[in-house]
Amino acid sequence: MPEEDLVELKFRLYDGSDIGPFRYSPASTVAMLKERIVAEWPKDKKFAPKGTNDIKLINAGKILENDKTVGQCRAPFDDLPRVAITMHVVVQPSVTKTKTEKKVDEAPQKNLCSCSIL
Repeated sequence: MPEEDLVELKFRLYDGSDIGPFRYSPASTVAMLKERIVAEWPKDKKFAPKGTNDIKLINAGKILENDKTVGQCRAPFDDLPRVAITMHVVVQPSVTKTKTEKKVDEAPQKNLCSCSIL
């Protein structure tokens, strides 16, 4: 693939620091980008993703879907100079319920009748 076809991306974290820039083929998927982010995540950060499902990528105000390619996500700014595109990374750990956690609403309700006969 010619060098000029590669897309240069960097990933902005919640504290303003960046991962990258890296060069990707326009055929690379968002899922591949997320895998790279997890692998390159700085060890000194307070919040860290456990996997790719904990990460959301935002570009041009849109949350990117895993099956989309870099070419599909890139905004058509052909007249701008070739600079690294910054994508924002949101870490949102997946919420899983444990067996010990129960909602108050899930407690069995007893039907009590409180009739009064006069």
